[in-house]
Amino acid sequence: MFFAKRKAQERVEYDKTGKIPVIRASICTGEKVAGFKDMATGKFEELMLIASEEDKRQFMRRYGVREEEIKKEW
Repeated sequence: MFFAKRKAQERVEYDKTGKIPVIRASICTGEKVAGFKDMATGKFEELMLIASEEDKRQFMRRYGVREEEIKKEW
């Protein structure tokens, strides 16, 4: 009654040859945003806010990314 069912999340594919997974963090506020950066243009595509480790794990599961593949930017 009080607990909602979790929706099964599909794995979403991304262009692994042209984009890299990135977590951008603000130096001032500490806010973190996960997304993909186009290696050719440098454009960053924001996909989700990372407020906890569970959010980070959800990002990694959804896009099939391993932790060592994620680049961190400030």
